[in-house]
Amino acid sequence: MDQPKLERLLRLMKMLTANTTYNVDQLAAKLDMSRRTVYRYIDTFREAGFVIKKTGDCIRLDKESPHFRDISQLVHFTEEEAHILKRAIENIDDTNLLKQNLKKKLYSVYDNKSLADTVVRGKNAPNIHTLIEAIEEKRQVFLRGYRSGHGGVVRDRRVEPFGFTTNYVEVWCYDVEDATCKLFKTARIGSVGEGGPWQYEAQHEKGFIDVFRLHGSARYRVQLELGILAYNLLCEEYPLAERDIHPLGGEKWMLDTEVAGMAGVGRFVVGLLDDIRIVDSSELKTYIHSYLERFL
Repeated sequence: MDQPKLERLLRLMKMLTANTTYNVDQLAAKLDMSRRTVYRYIDTFREAGFVIKKTGDCIRLDKESPHFRDISQLVHFTEEEAHILKRAIENIDDTNLLKQNLKKKLYSVYDNKSLADTVVRGKNAPNIHTLIEAIEEKRQVFLRGYRSGHGGVVRDRRVEPFGFTTNYVEVWCYDVEDATCKLFKTARIGSVGEGGPWQYEAQHEKGFIDVFRLHGSARYRVQLELGILAYNLLCEEYPLAERDIHPLGGEKWMLDTEVAGMAGVGRFVVGLLDDIRIVDSSELKTYIHSYLERFL
């Protein structure tokens, strides 16, 4: 099989296993190929032993297909894993011919905005599997015995799940009772019960998640001048932050990013006060001052 065809097959596999569903016309448009070619590639998957599922006019690859789990472990990366891999490839000498081949193969399948979810194992796997099916079939579910992080309340929640964060750590849901979109931690779900069809799809909207992995509806701009220690730790602990870092010279760097709240960036800054200068963010200065008063 020639390399361009293999790359198109991998891109099609990514789309056919994503949380979003597509019909043949949409697949053809996004992959810049004809409907006939899309059907031919789908037949290739079927002949290779994959199970093709069709809901209405939308087509998917069944994740329970033979061989799928083995393949998924090879080609699925979280956004941070892909970013680290990209950074490692960029560090290869430009004269090395393998560098360009690696970049071409990685970028033909993945980009830093939309990456395939990773495979989940362990006790959460049955709940995740049920949630994935609910998203695919556009059905409500009951999060049985959900343990809230606020006050430790345990109760059932009726929700419409519609997406995951990386590693399936949290699931985006429309909370029917509160009439808002929220993130629910999958580790806090006791079990998942099936419900009726979605009723509020128009209200489904994923919120903002910042580089410190916190989410919220608000966005605050933060500018930090980093010394070499803070720069190195930030890149190691929060790899996606590297996209918003610019060198200033003299072993100084500027982080210019948006955050959903002050807790994530605040905890990072408090631990490195001698190596970080807050350039712009009155909210962060207030948070740091309040934090130090409480704990010091």
